[in-house]
Amino acid sequence: MKLVQWLPLILVVVLFMGQGSIASFTPVDNYLITCGSSGNVTFQGRTFVPDSDHSSLVQRNGNSLVASSNSGVPSPIYQSARVFTGIGSFKFEIKQEGRHWIRLYFFPLPKSGQNLASATMSVVTDDFVLLNNFTFKNYNGSYMFKEYAINVTSDVLTLTFIPSNNSVAFVNAIEVVSIPDWVLPDQALAVNPSSSFSGLSRLALETVYRLNMGGPLITSQNDTLGRTWEDDEKYLHVNSSAVKVSVSPSSIKYPPTGLTPETAPNWVYATAETMGDPNVANGNFNVTWVFQVDPNFMYFVRVHFCDIVSKALNTLVFNLYINDDSALGSFDMSSITNDLAVPIFKDYVSNSSDGSDSLTVSVGPDSMADVTNAIMNGLEIMKISNEFRSLDGLSSVDKILPSSSSNTSKIGIIVGSVAGAVAAVALIGICYCCLASRKSKTTTNQGHPWLPLPLYGNSQTMTKMSTTSQKSATASCISLASSNLGRFFMFQEILDATNKFDESLLLGVGGFGRVYKGTLEDGTKVAVKRGNPRSEQGLAEFRTEIEMLSKLRHRHLVSLIGYCDERSEMILVYEYMANGPLRSHLYGTDLPPLSWKQRLEICIGAARGLHYLHTGAAQSIIHRDVKTTNILLDENFVAKVADFGLSKTGPSLDQTHVSTAVKGSFGYLDPEYFRRQQLTEKSDVYSFGVVLMEVLCTRPALNPVLPREQVNIAEWAMTWQKKGMLDQIMDSNLVGKVNMASLKKFGETAEKCLAEHGVDRPSMGDVLWNLEYALQLEETSSALMEPEDNSTNHIPIQLTPIEPFDNSVSMIDRNSVTDDDAEDAATSAVFSQLVNPRGR
Repeated sequence: MKLVQWLPLILVVVLFMGQGSIASFTPVDNYLITCGSSGNVTFQGRTFVPDSDHSSLVQRNGNSLVASSNSGVPSPIYQSARVFTGIGSFKFEIKQEGRHWIRLYFFPLPKSGQNLASATMSVVTDDFVLLNNFTFKNYNGSYMFKEYAINVTSDVLTLTFIPSNNSVAFVNAIEVVSIPDWVLPDQALAVNPSSSFSGLSRLALETVYRLNMGGPLITSQNDTLGRTWEDDEKYLHVNSSAVKVSVSPSSIKYPPTGLTPETAPNWVYATAETMGDPNVANGNFNVTWVFQVDPNFMYFVRVHFCDIVSKALNTLVFNLYINDDSALGSFDMSSITNDLAVPIFKDYVSNSSDGSDSLTVSVGPDSMADVTNAIMNGLEIMKISNEFRSLDGLSSVDKILPSSSSNTSKIGIIVGSVAGAVAAVALIGICYCCLASRKSKTTTNQGHPWLPLPLYGNSQTMTKMSTTSQKSATASCISLASSNLGRFFMFQEILDATNKFDESLLLGVGGFGRVYKGTLEDGTKVAVKRGNPRSEQGLAEFRTEIEMLSKLRHRHLVSLIGYCDERSEMILVYEYMANGPLRSHLYGTDLPPLSWKQRLEICIGAARGLHYLHTGAAQSIIHRDVKTTNILLDENFVAKVADFGLSKTGPSLDQTHVSTAVKGSFGYLDPEYFRRQQLTEKSDVYSFGVVLMEVLCTRPALNPVLPREQVNIAEWAMTWQKKGMLDQIMDSNLVGKVNMASLKKFGETAEKCLAEHGVDRPSMGDVLWNLEYALQLEETSSALMEPEDNSTNHIPIQLTPIEPFDNSVSMIDRNSVTDDDAEDAATSAVFSQLVNPRGR
């Protein structure tokens, strides 16, 4: 934006600031410390006091020295630093427990006598890891500012700085400032799946983005809580898609209760981004902001709204999306505020976009609204600490901070005094295990608490112990209902296989948890899926996955090797699929494109796996989450269907459907299943039709940054298919390399799968037959055009009519597949945009 366009806004800012400070909140704890400085430093209108002058309230421990320099310093706050040559700490006296800002300033001072740019360090509080092995050598920037929100539950807060690799640790300035308890909530709405997320007050938060939409930079001196709000322009996916609007901040009407300038300054609500002109044919587009994030963490997202553009109530109605998920549908803020220019905010918890390193937030008009517009005034995104109570990596405070040598004598006394008690407890424990083991031999249904026992087959209970546990003479005391559940792994075996969940072995992140590559004792490569123990949805998926996969064996289904539920863990061990998910070979990576024949072979393999699920047992199994990330490829590109956490046994012979809560993934969900909550095998067929279009067009099932008619791939591709012009939107890598008859058969098959009503969709057997026919057309064409290239290793496909399954050799126990009546209704999602797919 040109400077002249900003002049009225800048003038208002200057006049506003000339009226005096806006600060009204006075924090009980308010430590502003410049480290290593010999005098006070003024920064953004606030005065920082040297750490040496805070001796009555702040204690500094550890060997340290002072570094200072005026050369190339970005701001006076960075002119000095406290450098720790060993473990050092600051202890702050806390007068009022509760949430506190912890703000840290880092700048590796040049010409300071210390090589601070190469320093490697960790920073921890009493309970949380803030930084883990950080070094400026791996940081894209000359200085760094970090802001955390920590719930302090004692009268002392300790900040510890830990050098690594014989290095030093340093810090230039520190803030520890009270936050009003009501500013940050304990609960928020999780968007995928839609459910309440509670317990935020027990977790640590790190600010990663805080934006003033449509307005200039707001510094800490113009925020009652000392926050900084940056301009949003560089995060817009398409700059021309948004138009900046602003009003006088005095026109903002804070409600009587629940929202004050501590929530956000009136300058945030006095500016906004609304819909602009992105030069697209359809005006119903979304305005999207894209943010780089760490996919290993969840994020707290607060969105600020204030209707400063409408002339009347109930005219501005729009939708909010986080990633591909609908967060707010048909949102009319004036129906809540009963006035214009009244601030409101909404809180959410979300992962990154499908395990990638980006998170998107979008607003777009509602299709039923009279006015085509949408608005956003402010946005805050904060990283949430993980199960290790860390905001940086997978190590806890206990692992990073070694025991203090000063406590050695105390520990010796404690150990000596309780040694006898420990021995007695151990003896009692051994006796108890023996009694429990004897009892388990004669008692049924007394299994492990993670598992719904008996699972399948016989109900005889047995005790199983792994090879590793035998070597260590440590019995697992785990009771299993059947020997067919796969191998039980001790947690130590999992740690050994994954090198203690080494981040370099991370394969991906999903809704259930993280997936790591592992190597067993015998050299077998495996995939280890570690669930989040705090997730009740994860527990349900963990049970279902074991129940389903322990009885399913098929070339095109990923095999479950075993599991571990020791120490309240939820870990599943699968066969390793070397080429990963199908989606990574379609878009979003630098992997070479798949040929048309490879794509057909992969689709055929996945179809065979689904066909087996639907027909290979007395009662069918409905996958319920068919998508390109759940189709995995082995080293030979053989496709296998994975992730059975949402699977459901299908209707019995005297039923047409299973009534159940709606579960699945946006973009793939059968609209008929959503509307009627009646699940059939045809719901999988619809999802597979979306996969077929994704394979052809190499784009996501939902992409909210596109014009409205292109957001939903099923709707968009069907429009071109009905015109007979599917070749116009297919992957450019396939142009001129596809037999048109094969493409026509493929498009017809996808079109039938995506029929609005399930009764009009084919069975998976029919889908499989048509895909094999499309492959036969492609191979016939290739054979006529050029000699066969024996150097290409394609998957062999036997082009014969599909025969009924031989029940005598089926590897599934027909008596083992039963309906799980205990459906988790709490996970019913609000999939409102799927009633009318054009609503996205």
